[in-house]
Amino acid sequence: MLIVWLVIALLVVGAILLAIIGLRQSEAESEDPLQERLAEYMDSGREIRSLEEVELEQPFSQRVILPMARALGNLALRFTPQSAIQTAQQNLELAGRPNGLEASTYVALRFILAIGLGLGVFFLLKIAPNAGLRSKALLLTAVFGILGYFLPELWLRSKINRRQEAIIKAMPDALDLLTICVGAGLGFDAAMQKVVEKWDNELAFEFGRVLREVQLGKTRREALRDMADRVGVPEMTSFVAAIIQSEQLGVSLGKVLQIQADNMRVKRRQRAQEAAQKAPVKMLFPLVFLVLPALFIVLLGPAAMIVIQMFVTGGF
Repeated sequence: MLIVWLVIALLVVGAILLAIIGLRQSEAESEDPLQERLAEYMDSGREIRSLEEVELEQPFSQRVILPMARALGNLALRFTPQSAIQTAQQNLELAGRPNGLEASTYVALRFILAIGLGLGVFFLLKIAPNAGLRSKALLLTAVFGILGYFLPELWLRSKINRRQEAIIKAMPDALDLLTICVGAGLGFDAAMQKVVEKWDNELAFEFGRVLREVQLGKTRREALRDMADRVGVPEMTSFVAAIIQSEQLGVSLGKVLQIQADNMRVKRRQRAQEAAQKAPVKMLFPLVFLVLPALFIVLLGPAAMIVIQMFVTGGF
C-alpha cells in the first residue's frame, strides 16, 4: 500500500512539473519563434535553405506541445462559459500575463492537469493490490481531478498577490522620483520614462506600457485607467484618479504627486504596523502545537521517566 501511495505522489509531482513546463514554454507565444530563428541565421551569416528547415529546428515543445495545448484550449473554450473566459483573461492581466500565457492555453492546462491526474490515479488504484483502495478509485479520481483543475488557479492567484505587493512597495519611491522630475521641469510622460529607465520592476513595466500606448495614439487618460484596471490595487486607482483630476482642474501636478507620495508612505507604514500586530497571533499556533510540546518533553521527560520507574519498582 505504501508503494501505491508513493507512485500516486510521484504522479502528482510529475503532472505539476509538466504543467509548470507548459507554463514556462508558453512564453514563446508572445514572440514569433520563426522570426527569431531567421534573425539568428541572418546574424550568424549562414545560408537559409528553406523555411521548413528553420521551423524543424524549433524545440519539440514549441513544434508539438504548444500547438496541441493551444488546440485543446480552443476546443475547451467552446464548452467554457464566456464569463469564465473573461475572468481567466482578467486574472491573467492582473498577474502580468506570466510567460505570455493566453486564456486558451491557460484553460487547456487546467483541463489537461485535471484529466491527467484523474486518469493516472484511477489506473494506479485499479491495479493496486489492496481491495479497499480499488473500491475508492472513483472517489479518489474525482478528488485528484478537482485538485488538478484548481492547481493552476492557485498558482495564478499567488502570481497576482506577489505582483500587487511588489507594485504597492514600489509606488512611494516611484512617486518621489516623479515628483522630483516634475519639479525639475519635466513633463509627466518624461517623468514616467525616467522611472522606466531607473527601475526594472512591475511598476516600471506598467509605466512603460502606458507610454507605448500613448505613442500608439491612446489618450493618456485612457492609458492610465487601463493601467489601474490591470494592476487592481486601490492605491494605483487613487493615484490615477488624482492625476486625471489634476489635468481636468488645472491643479499643480507636482503638488498632487507630493501629496500622493506622502499618502503612500503613510499607508505603507500602516501596513507594516498591521503586519506587526498580526505577528503574535500567527505565532500562537506554532508555539502551542510545536514549541511547547517539545519544551515539555525536554523539561519534564526525565522527571516523568523517574516517576514511572518508581511506580513500577514500588518505590511509593
